[in-house]
Amino acid sequence: MYFVCRWREESPFSKRVVTVPDATVLDWFGRGWDHEDPCEWIDSELGGNVYGLDSIFEEARERNLPRPQTVDELRELLNEYLWVEGDDDGTFIRLGEHALRVRTDDDEVDLAYYFVDDDAAAASPDRLAFLLHDTWPLPTDVAATDAVFNHGVPARIVRLVPSGPESVFSVRLCWESPDTYRNLDLAGAIVFPGLTLPDLAAGLRGIGAPCADRWPHDARLLRALVAPGEDDIGLALERYARLPGYAPSPAGIDRVPEHGTIHREMLQLLLPEPPAESLTRRDPHIAQVARYIDSFFGFDQWFLFDTRWAAAHPDLARSLLCYGTHWDPYEA
Repeated sequence: MYFVCRWREESPFSKRVVTVPDATVLDWFGRGWDHEDPCEWIDSELGGNVYGLDSIFEEARERNLPRPQTVDELRELLNEYLWVEGDDDGTFIRLGEHALRVRTDDDEVDLAYYFVDDDAAAASPDRLAFLLHDTWPLPTDVAATDAVFNHGVPARIVRLVPSGPESVFSVRLCWESPDTYRNLDLAGAIVFPGLTLPDLAAGLRGIGAPCADRWPHDARLLRALVAPGEDDIGLALERYARLPGYAPSPAGIDRVPEHGTIHREMLQLLLPEPPAESLTRRDPHIAQVARYIDSFFGFDQWFLFDTRWAAAHPDLARSLLCYGTHWDPYEA
């Protein structure tokens, strides 16, 4: 079974993925139910702290709660005694037969953690493949030119050219998006229809201010990162890796000036070199960056890929789009 913590982790993906020997979520909780030191047990089992998870075990010890024997009993106990923050609607603890999904916050950022058994992972790779993936970078091989990818995930559309069979997808995973202002209240990916990744830079810099004014923030930010005359979108992500802070953006991004003006403003923000911890990878049909912020926030990420890459990795691509759409992969 897998455990994933989506939080301020040292991983380039800002998540911790570990395996535990138990076959089911119920088995794992049952094994730790009477442990004398829940925090120590969680640290050793799950590779570190998991915010609030120890609360259910502490309550079990203090109240002498019976070990749950069924999923329904575990669900009732979790809803009653597991500490989560910000759950005004009672929807942040979600336990099914094969997976537990929990959202909370640590007073600084939102976080989520997941227990996913092997049956769930095998049954829904189109929702879970990226969640369970922990190896940087994502694979880079691609499908044939005429390959087809139907993502079926809600996405925001930015039209730079007439629609065609190809598309480029943008997934930025950050700690504070101006579109939502919460890192797990997600606005979803952006899709640029009619383009392949090698076409994207020219398409972005070719659009004037009046049209770009209606774009989502991430599309405007990407436009600002592209240099005049530049055709390699990967260079824009390399510049992104040189931006400081957890919510980097030029002051003029909301005014949407002409491309050359906003790019010059962007250049003034860049560090001379990216932090040594930052990682970038440029390939013809996928560009990816894990931008190191600091020892507190760790990393944020930006993935740009097109239909040819997605068709070669449909489960990974679709689950990445889900990951950027909703904190619960079964909800996207």
